[in-house]
Amino acid sequence: MSSTVAREATIIRNTNETKIQIALSLDGGSVQLEKSLFPKAEAASEHAAQNSSSQQISVNTGIGFLDHMLHALCKHSGWSAIIECIGDTYIDDHHTAEDVAIALGMAFKKAMGSVRGVKRFGYAYAPLDEALSRSVVDLSNRPHAVVELGLKREMIGQLSCEMIPHVIHSFATSAYITLHVDCIRGDNDHHRAESAFKSMALAIKEAISRTGTDEVPSTKGVL
Repeated sequence: MSSTVAREATIIRNTNETKIQIALSLDGGSVQLEKSLFPKAEAASEHAAQNSSSQQISVNTGIGFLDHMLHALCKHSGWSAIIECIGDTYIDDHHTAEDVAIALGMAFKKAMGSVRGVKRFGYAYAPLDEALSRSVVDLSNRPHAVVELGLKREMIGQLSCEMIPHVIHSFATSAYITLHVDCIRGDNDHHRAESAFKSMALAIKEAISRTGTDEVPSTKGVL
């Protein structure tokens, strides 16, 4: 992939359960949506928002801990992203968490385009206090995920712990990547989950990093 090609995508995904829109840039910089799903006052109060000279991040899914995890994913991957969702959280967290992960995976795949001129493989460890997680990723175009987080609590904030590995699975499937994420140790489930997302971010950042060539990183010649 030429270094001049912008790796950006916008995804709008509406169902009877969720309304989602995502603007994503894998290389940071500025991103924008044509129109926010939220009134300006509500958008301005987002807790998972951060702007710097290199990144613009704004996450508002209606589930605070999910916002926190996606914020960490974007920040440590080097992405800029606006992620918005209005979902049926009056039922539970399932539809919103799953659908946001699906849409983010779709945006990632669209932004990546053809897998060429990148490292393809990435791995990383990330600690958070007593917790330590490891992630390994392959931009394989073969969707698969193995996620072992060892979470014990029922909920973290408003996000059920059973949904946390499901979010990672759903993202990997829609992104068409192979992803292994393990929490190796840790006592606090918040720390275990967050270290997992940070390690995933760092592994993806390595995998999508450009090599300076236009070569397909595969013996097959195509991915």
